[in-house]
Amino acid sequence: MPFVSITRLRVRSWVYLPGFILYSFKSARQAKNLPDNLSIALLRDRRNTYWTITVWTSDAAMKSFMLSGPHGEAMRKLPIWCDEASVAHWTQDSAEPPTWLEAHARLRSEGRKSKVNRPSAAHTTIQFPEPRVGSSNQVRFK
Repeated sequence: MPFVSITRLRVRSWVYLPGFILYSFKSARQAKNLPDNLSIALLRDRRNTYWTITVWTSDAAMKSFMLSGPHGEAMRKLPIWCDEASVAHWTQDSAEPPTWLEAHARLRSEGRKSKVNRPSAAHTTIQFPEPRVGSSNQVRFK
């Protein structure tokens, strides 16, 4: 069964945006080139907030990606760069990625916080608005 991973990250200062954006695209390229990655999409939301939806052949495939290459490097920087970070995972019958609104609902109901050094109030409660979705603020790589 396909394994879905959703992330929502809010970069706490514009100072960290160039590095964050660079690693986001390096990580997306890394995932796109892996045979076990079925889909990857990125969404730029309000207030320096970024979402990802990835679909994998298995939990093990996602974990292998998560800790390696540019993505592994970016994860080590995340506690410094972000003041909000959360993730949700699930399996589903279809390899088709969920919508951004479904990703939001699952993240709110089933998500968990990632470690950040300076958490915001929204991070502490995992309370945040639905993402703003439009054709100009999202990219699907695969």
